[in-house]
Amino acid sequence: MDAIKTNSLTKYYGKVRGIADVDLAVAEGDFFGFIGPNGAGKSTTIRILLGLISPTSGSAHVLGMDVSQRRTEILSEVGYLPSETNFYHGMRVSEILTLSAKLHKKDCKQEASTLCERLSLDTTRKIEELSFGNRKKVGIVCALQHKPRLYILDEPTSGLDPLMQKEFYTILQERNEAGATVFLSSHVLSEVGRYCKRAAVIREGRLLVTDMVDRLSHTGIKRVTLRGATAMPALESARDIKIEQDALTFLYGGGTKELLAALSNADFEDFTVTDPDLEEVFMHYYTKEDA
Repeated sequence: MDAIKTNSLTKYYGKVRGIADVDLAVAEGDFFGFIGPNGAGKSTTIRILLGLISPTSGSAHVLGMDVSQRRTEILSEVGYLPSETNFYHGMRVSEILTLSAKLHKKDCKQEASTLCERLSLDTTRKIEELSFGNRKKVGIVCALQHKPRLYILDEPTSGLDPLMQKEFYTILQERNEAGATVFLSSHVLSEVGRYCKRAAVIREGRLLVTDMVDRLSHTGIKRVTLRGATAMPALESARDIKIEQDALTFLYGGGTKELLAALSNADFEDFTVTDPDLEEVFMHYYTKEDA
């Protein structure tokens, strides 16, 4: 069974497009990345999956349940972390965690205590006394303490320092290995590349591609670096040309013979050809749509 399944999911805000014809399938037990810049439609998709807003057309199922009909049951099985967390002022962290547990009708004291210790979160302080990063930790504990079957996380690490980011992902990997599904919405591509098994790229409300993360890198493009180059070789398929210190680099998506022929007529000291990183792959899918 798919943990998340959408068919032609579309949302318009008046005449403004939110998302259009999104067909998304996330298998149970997956660690799935949802990649796109701000405004691409990630948060709109998530809000529909949680039943917070209704789609204009299409359908969405979460854990086999229709979002439009079984929202309450779905929310009891989901751990949701929004990109921005807001809480009632005047409440202490411990009170917020207790309230969240009661909403899920579960006793989460032991798990909450463990999570707070791992994330170095002081539960005695009032929410207005906390930094942005510590408020994000409160949201994380609220999302994780009831041990749901599905985690839906929207830009979860913004505000966390590197050590807390690492610990957070360690916890998620443990939950995933225990059978939970993780749906991670992010524009931090290094996180997606490091932790996710599969990913979807969304742009302007439409999915561009969905695949295994390692296969997303197999686009046929290469990063070429020429050290000591005096000029850019004549290559029509070259783009993203950069000059850094004594090296000239560019992305190349043409044929090998064309590349070798151009390099044979170029002036440089040394060269390397490597696979692009995930950030460059991401830009490949975006610029390909513009071609």
